[in-house]
Amino acid sequence: MNKRNFIKQLGMGLAMVPTIGLAKSILPVTKESLFPKPLKKGDWVGLVSPSAATSEKIQITFAVEALEALGFKVLQGKNLFNRRGHLAGSDQERASDVNEMFSNPDIKAVICIRGGSGAARILPMLDYEAIRNNPKPLLGYSDITALHMAIYAQTGLITFHGPNGTGSWNKFNVTQFEQVFLEQNLVVFENELEVSDDLVIKKHRTQTIYPGKAEGTLIGGNLTVLSALAGSPYLPDFENKILFLEDIGEEPYRIDRMMSTLQLMGALDKIKGFIFGYCTDCSPSSGYGNLNLDQIFEDFILPLKIPAYRGAMIGHEPKQFVLPVGGKVAMDAENGKFWMTSKVF
Repeated sequence: MNKRNFIKQLGMGLAMVPTIGLAKSILPVTKESLFPKPLKKGDWVGLVSPSAATSEKIQITFAVEALEALGFKVLQGKNLFNRRGHLAGSDQERASDVNEMFSNPDIKAVICIRGGSGAARILPMLDYEAIRNNPKPLLGYSDITALHMAIYAQTGLITFHGPNGTGSWNKFNVTQFEQVFLEQNLVVFENELEVSDDLVIKKHRTQTIYPGKAEGTLIGGNLTVLSALAGSPYLPDFENKILFLEDIGEEPYRIDRMMSTLQLMGALDKIKGFIFGYCTDCSPSSGYGNLNLDQIFEDFILPLKIPAYRGAMIGHEPKQFVLPVGGKVAMDAENGKFWMTSKVF
């Protein structure tokens, strides 16, 4: 071997070292659920922004005041007010806030101020070992789905899909929060039907896709964000899972494409139950040739012959469930409800 080839091969070998090390650090490490430590009033909670920037500072004030009204003291992330393009600072800044909140022993929960876009960019920068060693609740939804999926896949930690810091803290959401976090109840997630002067109740109705009951581990979140993680080490195994999904601002043909992704990667064949929440502003554009959501679920979910329903109070609507991602649940598709079957703390 001549000197040039030797140096070339040596260089290639050294160049692979950090890549190999990184690959080892991001492989899913556990299938067992890791329980966060309980939360109580008076605790410190950390407010972070892993995704998009908050347009006005008053929104951060609202988030702090809401968390204080819930009974907590709030530590704001060092980079909470940063901005880079549409993002709340650089990837490293946003990741460092999440890492610091998990590593800080005084912080008992991590609250995401908003979603938007960009959380997936920081997944390789999260300190999963620190998260595993300091299990605490993480709360958020929409783009925060990326964190829920990655943290569960990498550590087994149960996180919580629910209102962001700047979200709606109406009576329904506050009650959900208190039942899950403070009272630590085995919550039944059943839609709150709203009666009006209409002859028929239309608000928050559920629709059965396929009847039946099932039990499994709950995973899911925003369909767009979740499907974009396909092929990465940041999605957990779908075996024996109850999958919940929601979305916003996506025409049905895009929902169809993303459901195709889940089918092609084999995820749908593994799940034991399916729950779809809201698809806010997902009406098809004008003209012929558009599938509707009913047809999409008939194509992808109905043939599975597993308990499935749609219309659950999950997603981009004022009232929403607080769901334990990685928790054990049972579901009844015909009656449009599901419930926790074991404690999550």
